Amino acid sequence: MTHDSRLPALLRTGVIGGVLLLLASAAPTPSLAQQAPTDFTAIVKQKMPAVVAVTTRQRVEERQQRAQSTPDDQDLPELFRRFFEERSSPERQQPRQGLGSGFVISADGYIVTNNHVIEDADDIQVAFGENSPVPAKLVGRDPATDIAVLKIDPQPNMAVTTWGDSDAAEPGSWVIAIGSPFGLGGTVTVGVVSARSRDIRSGPLDDYIQTDAAINRGNSGGPLFNARGEVIGVNTAIFSPVGANIGIGFAVPSRTAQTVAEQLIRIGRVERGYVGLRLQEITPAIAQALGRPDDKGVLVASVEPGGPADKAGIKSGDVITRIGDQPVDSGRDLTRAVAGMKPGTQARLAVVRGGATQEITVAVGQRQDEQASQEGTQQGSDNGGKRLGLALAPIDEATRQRLGADTTGVLVQQVQPNSPAAENGIRPGDVIVAANNRDVSRPSDVAEEWTRAQREKKPILLRVKRDGQYVFVAVTA
Repeated sequence: MTHDSRLPALLRTGVIGGVLLLLASAAPTPSLAQQAPTDFTAIVKQKMPAVVAVTTRQRVEERQQRAQSTPDDQDLPELFRRFFEERSSPERQQPRQGLGSGFVISADGYIVTNNHVIEDADDIQVAFGENSPVPAKLVGRDPATDIAVLKIDPQPNMAVTTWGDSDAAEPGSWVIAIGSPFGLGGTVTVGVVSARSRDIRSGPLDDYIQTDAAINRGNSGGPLFNARGEVIGVNTAIFSPVGANIGIGFAVPSRTAQTVAEQLIRIGRVERGYVGLRLQEITPAIAQALGRPDDKGVLVASVEPGGPADKAGIKSGDVITRIGDQPVDSGRDLTRAVAGMKPGTQARLAVVRGGATQEITVAVGQRQDEQASQEGTQQGSDNGGKRLGLALAPIDEATRQRLGADTTGVLVQQVQPNSPAAENGIRPGDVIVAANNRDVSRPSDVAEEWTRAQREKKPILLRVKRDGQYVFVAVTA
């Protein structure tokens, strides 16, 4: 993701403080006034008890100072600057606390929140209203969509939310945001859906609901309700030059959040499909050169050798116009559709080649970065250890041709902001050649050395190839 300094910062909405309910108001049109209730008191009274404050605690060592002034700060995506404040002294091993929001989705105690609310937390608790907090266990998390699921022991008379249809939420329809901003406690605001399917450049799966409902620091993970009291989104970020609400907020649609939450509960992780294509949007000039009547579809720029698309016969220069019964108007359409498929699914692609349309069936594989994340970024989750914060992938033939025939190791595909890897200068595109003087060829090799380094309470020493040069980087937990 690139950063455009001309844009105001897009900010995650986690924070230190209490719980909040948010409702940003917008003037209804006559038709909306007929559809909406006179007020939202009945919905708020029914649903507010299902919204919780999520409190986290993290042991922070000296890296707190580094996190504030790391040399690579200019490379980090400011669009996702966290709102969590650090309340710890310069002394070693002081606790840092943060607070966000969440909501109960089942009577047996499952709670949905944002991944960035609980990321790297050593202790998680949730509180219902003014009641005392109760401990929560992390069931699973998905950084790609910023969704996490917690589990608590069922509480007496615990209120539960219900999922709604985010696809039915048209621009102009009423929404109610409930969350925990600025430590003010239960607060409610109302607004409308401003737009759908927003790409805020946080990743290839971006598909946010935009709303003018007031969303501020501490609202991360809170629900966005429709006028029927159904959850149609998970409040996640705001677009603001000053760090506070200006009427532009973003929520993960329930279509995505519900699917992710169900997978995290069922298997503890999210499985996403991939087919091994690098895609390029079709500009009017490219369409004209290809003899296409319009710029619909997406152009295959390259095919990963040995990948699912390559095995199925997809070629560079093909134009993909449909997947299954769903039209493909852009690369985002195809990426999200494939990612939403379970590995092993047979995907039918409509492909235009040489002016003729043909249907090619591709056996969907599992995304390499998801495999890497399971191996490389989840280590230590069972014993309380820190996550390294890297998504790693083996060096495939296409990558080796690009980086050099002698390239060995594993490729850094993603670096989680504020993770140990990010704070110590590891960058996307780096190639990790060795860890603790051990040559590596799989993400699990790095994971094993990171786990051992934490057990021995010492840094992991990585030998990294960057821009054709080799450097050593010591990463401290």
